[in-house]
Amino acid sequence: MPEAHIVNAAFTHSGPFGGRFHGPQRGAWYAGFEIETSIAEVGFHKRRFLTDGRIQGQHAFDYIDFLADFSGLFHTLDAAEQESRLQPDPVPQCYSAPQSLANKLLFEGANGIVYPSVRRASATCIACFRPGLVFHPRRGQKYRLKVEAGTDTIGTEALPV
Repeated sequence: MPEAHIVNAAFTHSGPFGGRFHGPQRGAWYAGFEIETSIAEVGFHKRRFLTDGRIQGQHAFDYIDFLADFSGLFHTLDAAEQESRLQPDPVPQCYSAPQSLANKLLFEGANGIVYPSVRRASATCIACFRPGLVFHPRRGQKYRLKVEAGTDTIGTEALPV
């Protein structure tokens, strides 16, 4: 399958602290329903990378929007789960409660979670727990994101594909 390595990477390179809905032992496929949401989420983590590395100034990162289709039922966070699992800070400490929920759901057989974006108001994201449910992964538009530690702005420029 073309782009299978991208899907596999999402599940095998989970990072030392994991992410919001996965721990360090096993990754997940995250996606925003709209490109603006994906850019907001990726931009946040790029700024955090700069801050953690004490890297000053504006930096550009190329970003390819990978598109995918999903099949199956996904858990949708209820109001109480949103309140306790979608805290924006401090990262990674705020991941403890959502990782606990995700682990419970994963072992109960859930496919993943649909949830409101933490980084873009009124937007929706998905975290898919099962690589076999990420159908037809393909490259979308390529962007250059310009971010700077300590700011909330993200410069975005579409690049030729």
